[in-house]
Amino acid sequence: MRNIPIPVDTSRLAITCVKAPQPRIRDRQTGEIKVDKNGQTVYEITTSTEDAFGRIELVKIAVAGEPPVGVGQRIFPVNLVGYVWEIAGRWGISYRADSIISAETAQVGAKSRD
Repeated sequence: MRNIPIPVDTSRLAITCVKAPQPRIRDRQTGEIKVDKNGQTVYEITTSTEDAFGRIELVKIAVAGEPPVGVGQRIFPVNLVGYVWEIAGRWGISYRADSIISAETAQVGAKSRD
């Protein structure tokens, strides 16, 4: 299966951190931590993601480097993409962002561009 990134439009989503960022484990048996191609630790953030219709899902988002966000904080994933995966007949979508910033920081940045 070819792994093509699918861009996610986050403009109509309310995303809240519900579990503190933690290093992603590459191998559970050895405890090896996943790193990106630049050697940065990949962190995983568990979020509550609500769409415009009020539907809520728990979504895990991976990001390189420890993001400066905490539990209960509204966040904005920069350049969020989804990757479809399939293993042994099971499939799903994994999500990755270039960075994660607080929603407050994103709003301040948007106002300064106006």
